[in-house]
Order: sequence, then structure tokens, then C-alpha cells
Amino acid sequence: MRTKLVAGNWKMHGSLAENEALLRTLLESREASGAVRWVVCVPFPYLAQVQSLLSGSAVAWGAQNASEHAKGAFTGEVSVAMLGEFGCRYVIVGHSERRVLYREGDAQVAAKFKAVKDGGLTPILCVGESLAQREAGRTNEVVGEQLRAVLESAGNDALADAVLAYEPVWAIGTGRSASPGQAQEVHGWLREQVARAAGEDAAARLPILYGGSVKAANAAELFAQPDIDGGLIGGASLIVDDFLAICRAADQ
Repeated sequence: MRTKLVAGNWKMHGSLAENEALLRTLLESREASGAVRWVVCVPFPYLAQVQSLLSGSAVAWGAQNASEHAKGAFTGEVSVAMLGEFGCRYVIVGHSERRVLYREGDAQVAAKFKAVKDGGLTPILCVGESLAQREAGRTNEVVGEQLRAVLESAGNDALADAVLAYEPVWAIGTGRSASPGQAQEVHGWLREQVARAAGEDAAARLPILYGGSVKAANAAELFAQPDIDGGLIGGASLIVDDFLAICRAADQ
């Protein structure tokens, strides 16, 4: 039985005052919630604040990126070990904005995934296709290549104690979302690929999240699909009532 997970990706948003107000409301609501795991992935400068506010609570936190290197002359980069010192449990790896805006290729994403696993944290591995790739009928090919790069680098058992997230690039920040049927089709296909590589048990245990303009209005229908185990939430995670509604939808 897989536990549902809802992870908020704040992207490059936040302030000390805004963060505190949002997190305190989450904590008040979390006490009365169900078994769904709640996570917030925040900008690096706010990790100390989040650690202070959330330590000992049922809300976990993580980072939006990490270097594939353990240490060295990499100005501006942040290592997995550094994130661990701030209590991070999760790290987003291969988000579409990192792949598109910062040209992170499959090999680099795979190296980051392995670094996160080796550092004892849980990677949230993102895969997804562009609109042109979907319209060309290449969705499975593209997400399959992204997944295989990780499995070939880290081994077929790499997704144990990891999280996979399908986030179609064409639905990120556009207001468009894959229909529940479209999302389920890709999620089911991804689970089949994991089963072929790592076995049925590993595939059955793997949480696969959907990310791409998830809102309070469409969350319940998305999360009702058999292979959608929660969401990687962007803009809606910054609006506390919307994020809470999404978390509650995952609990039904």
C-alpha cells in the first residue's frame, strides 16, 4: 500500500514573514489531517527558518535542487551534505525548469539523483515531455529515456526509497493540466517500466506524483487515478488554502 504524498515546490518565491505565516497555518491544519505525507521544498536561504519551524512536526521539508558534486570549486552550488545539515529529507531532481532553463541533461540529472541517494536523502525525480514531443507521439520515448538514464547510472534498484514525478513540461505554469486520463496513462506506463527493471514489488511501492497546474479544483479527480499517488505542486503551494485543499483531496 502506497502512502500518498503532496510536495509543495515554492520555486523562487517567499519571504521570512510570508513563510512563517504559511507554515504556521500548515502546522495547525496538519494535526487534524490524515495519513498523507506533506512536504515543502523551499529556496536554499529559507532552509534554516523551515527547519526551525517544522522540526518535530509531521510536515517534512526539502530542497529544489542539489549539486552532483560532494564538494569543490563550484561557486554557487549546494551539496547534498549541506542540505542534510538543515534537516532536509527530500530533494527535487530534474525539474523541467532545471532541464529547460539551465540545460540539465539526462546524464547530469542522473548524477544528481545518485548524489542525493548516496547522501541519504530522498530524491523526487521529475520526468516529462514538451508539447511538441507529446504532439509528435513521443511522450513514452522521452520520459522513458529520462528514467533509463537514472536506472543505468544508479542501478535498477535506484528507485527504492525514492519518489518519481511525472510533470509534462507543457503543463508547468501554463494553467493547462493533463486530463486525469492522460496523466494516468503515463503514470501506469512508468510503473510498468519500473516493474520490468526492478520487479513488481518495487513498482508497487514506488510513489509516482503528478505535477502540472494541479489546483484545488482538479486535485481530487487526478488523485483518484490508480497510479497517481499525490502531487508535486507549484503555484498552488504558495496559497495556503489551496495547498490544504489539495492535501485533503489526496487523503480521500
